Order: sequence, then structure tokens, then C-alpha cells
Amino acid sequence: MNADRVRLTIIPPVQAHWQYILSPQALDFIIALEDQFRHTRLNLLEKRNERQRLFDKGALPDFLPETIVIREDSWGIAPVPCDLQDRRVEITGPVERKMIINALNCDAKVFMADFEDSNSPTWHNDMQGQVNLYDAVRKSISFTDPKSNKKYVLKENTATLMVRPRGWHLNEAHVLLDGMPVSASIFDFGLFFFHNAKQLLEQGSGPYFYLPKLQSHLEARLWNAIFIHAQNLLGIEQGTIKATVLIETITAAFEMDEILYELKEHSAGLNCGRWDYIFSFIKKFRNHSGFVLPDRQEVTMSSHFLNAYVQLLIKTCHRRNAHAMGGMAAQIPIKHDDKANRLALEKVLADKQREVQAGHDGTWVAHPGLIPVALQAFNEGMSGANQIANKRNDVDITSHDLLTVPQGTITESSVRNNIRVGIQYLTAWLMGNGCVPINHLMEDAATAEICRAQLWQWLKFSQKLEGGQIVNKALFCNLVADEVQALMADQEGLTQTCMQKAKVLFIEMILNEEFNEFLTIPAYAQLLMDEEFKSWDDNSKSS
Repeated sequence: MNADRVRLTIIPPVQAHWQYILSPQALDFIIALEDQFRHTRLNLLEKRNERQRLFDKGALPDFLPETIVIREDSWGIAPVPCDLQDRRVEITGPVERKMIINALNCDAKVFMADFEDSNSPTWHNDMQGQVNLYDAVRKSISFTDPKSNKKYVLKENTATLMVRPRGWHLNEAHVLLDGMPVSASIFDFGLFFFHNAKQLLEQGSGPYFYLPKLQSHLEARLWNAIFIHAQNLLGIEQGTIKATVLIETITAAFEMDEILYELKEHSAGLNCGRWDYIFSFIKKFRNHSGFVLPDRQEVTMSSHFLNAYVQLLIKTCHRRNAHAMGGMAAQIPIKHDDKANRLALEKVLADKQREVQAGHDGTWVAHPGLIPVALQAFNEGMSGANQIANKRNDVDITSHDLLTVPQGTITESSVRNNIRVGIQYLTAWLMGNGCVPINHLMEDAATAEICRAQLWQWLKFSQKLEGGQIVNKALFCNLVADEVQALMADQEGLTQTCMQKAKVLFIEMILNEEFNEFLTIPAYAQLLMDEEFKSWDDNSKSS
């Protein structure tokens, strides 16, 4: 690679302990990928906008007539490696140093290190995350807790590592090529792959990824082209990369076969990204009064549209010899309340039993305390490493099934909860934390998106609450004032400042006549403005 590095600008200083991550060779690799695929990515993002305009006019998604041959033909994905055969419990979390060690050491089969929804993309978090993963791959990672002086190191046998880069819609604003930000997806993937692919192969594993927020098979095709090009650039055998796609948009649900087909040599299955999927359902049909969802608590996996999505995903994956991964259990253990904790764990167990009985090959948890419960469900319900042999030929899902709107109520309590969770999460995100425990649930960007999308839609269509009140601007603003006042009472200093910014940003998104496609886009702009007022030295301390 002989890319002209003069074209590349890194805005903040590169700290000494990051320099090998941003080596000349690694930057050449990023430039080569960005040069090759920038235009295609931007075109695909515009196709998203074009399709949304059709939905806004009343169109609805359906299975694509032009790809019917792919859906009807017999084909399968390439075999997955040994360390991806048994994925019965996977744990996810941000690329923070202590988190990585604990997650790799726990009893989960896989750890998904996340640059996306559970990571606030500060320059420090993203770069230190790459350092942390570099060390983890080489088994040299360690962490000493400054308060307890306890030291954390890796065990000899650890979970299989997978990495989730940010989605196609996000930029890495700290790195410019020809004056334009590079793709955050390419940046996250490229740095990890460049530094760690060969090391992982030497260890008998490989470079494995989760791909978020795809909206069409054409976006999967782009990832596949990037994989081919990246493997060629490093002289790695084609098909070495394996990727699981999160089906977390309603449009992708209609293109599951096609997505697997596009990634055929590089596929490691599909995953039910349930929270983003609910968000996508609201977002895509935001201008349809007949697609208003009730309280978030009432939109469960037993809802017809969600159950149909699960059944279709399992059938599609197993027909193509691919893993069908279940969704996230967001609960976290409740300390000092044994009864509440027991009830929460019983709820998790029931959810995981539902997944294994439906035919899933594995599931997600957000906290190590849930691993025994998830393992119990899958150990009891799945005799082998997976249940891909369960083809689910009994399943017949139509577009009507996927688009059936759940019925239910909207309460003032739910409006308040959405306000409270949304602002609390956004406050933490602006402070550099993308994974936040709130009310005994681990909230990330996906659940915060549901909160603000529901509020926007309820306000747009003046929904009537269970008590008879109408959701309007005055009611919303009054409830925001109540909730923020209560939250502020427990905060001080920097947190109060960030909460005020979060409140303003949150209110703007809800009252905006046009729906913001992703909460993280305007929030990222605020994050960048805040970084400009901080010392880069202060913001780049090693975790």
C-alpha cells in the first residue's frame, strides 16, 4: 500500500500509548479501505433516505420480488470455525479495559466487544478501546483497580472474542481523509483487523465481527466487499473473516435470506437485535397513525410482530446452516432485595427458555450475573453445540405477520419513564459512558432510542393516555420539568451540567417536526463540541 498519508488528518493529538495503533501502516490500510468504499457507503445512505421518503408517503416494506430466486434456491453459508460452533451464551459490553477482562474470563462462550451502542465514541474511548483489544488478543491485558488495588488478568481459557464496529451512518469525526470524516465502521473494523487478524489466526481463532443496523442486503454486500479487500491487502485467506449480522431493522427482516447470501463465505449467522428492531419499527412508520406502539413494557417478545420476526429468523438461518442468535437480557442483579432479584431472574429464565424452545442457538446477556440463568435454559433445552438441525419447516411468515401492530395502552407513567431513562442515558453518554444501569436494567443507545421515538410519535399523533390526558407539547414539557428536577436533586457538578445539555438535546429531538434518524448523530455533535473545551491530555488518560 502506497497511499498518500498527507491526505489524512487526525485532529486531536495522538497519545504516546496509542501511536502503534495509528501506525503509518495501519493508517495506509484505513485509507485504502476508505478510498475503495466511501462512495458506495454514501450512496447506500442516500438510498436509505429515498426509501424512508416512500414510507413517509404510505409505502410499506415487503419481500423483494427481484430476489425471489435467492429465497427459493437451496444454498448454505460456508462452515463456521470450531470456536463459533457453540455460542449458547454470549455477553456484550463496551471496550473498557476491566469489562473486557471480566467478560473474557466469565463462563460465556463469546464476548462481543462493542464500539457501537454501549460505547460513547469519545476519541479516548475509541482509541483506548483499540489498545485494550490489542492487549486482550495477545493475552497481555491487565487492570489494577485504583480504589481496591485489585488486579485483573486473563485466565488461560477465555471466551471467543467478537467485535462490533459502529454502524454505516456514523462518522469518525476525529479522522479526516481529503477533509471529510472517515466511516466509523471502516475505522473500527480496519484498525482491529489490521492489528489482530493474523495474531488471532495463530491462536486457532480468527477475526470475528458483529455487524449492526443493516437496512438492506446491499449494505451486507458492501461489508462483504470490504472483507474481501481487507483480506487481500493483508494476504489472508478469503473466508477467514466471519460476521454475524444483527437483524435490528424492519427492512432487514424482509431480506434475511439475501443478507446471508451476500455474506455467504463470511457469514456466522443472524441475531435478533430486539431493542433496535422495536426502534426501527417506530422510526420507519413514524408518519403512519396506524403504527403507534403502546407502552414499551407492553411490547414483549410474545407480541405477534416480534414473535413472527423471531420465527422467520430461526427458520431462515437454519435452512442456510447458520446460527440463529437470540436477543439481549438487559436485567442486572438487584442487590439488597432478594425477592426482587429472584423475580427478575425468573423473568430472564422464562425468556431464555422461550428462545431455546423456539430454536435459537444462543442468546445474549448484559451482565455476568445472568450467565448461569441463560446457561441453565440452553443446557436443558439444547443437547448439542447448537440446534441448526431443527429446520423449523413448520414456520410460514407473511409480510402481514411482520407488520402487525401490537395493541395496548399508553400511560403517564410510561411517558415519564421514557423521559427519565432517555435523559439519564443521554447524560451518561455525553460524559463518556454508553452503557448505563438504570432501574436494574442495562440501558444502551438502542433502548434510549425507543424512549425518544415513542415520545416523538405519541406527541405527533396526540395520543390519549390511559387517564384521559392528551400527549401534547405542554404536557411533555411539564413532565420533563418534573423528571429533570427529581433527577437533578441527586446530582451535582459536572453531572448537572451534562444533564442540562442532555435535557436540551432530548427536548429538541422530541419537539422537532422532522424525526432525527439516530439519537447518536446530534449527540455526537454535542460530544465533539464538549471535547473542544477539554484538554486532550485530560481526556486521554489510560483506563
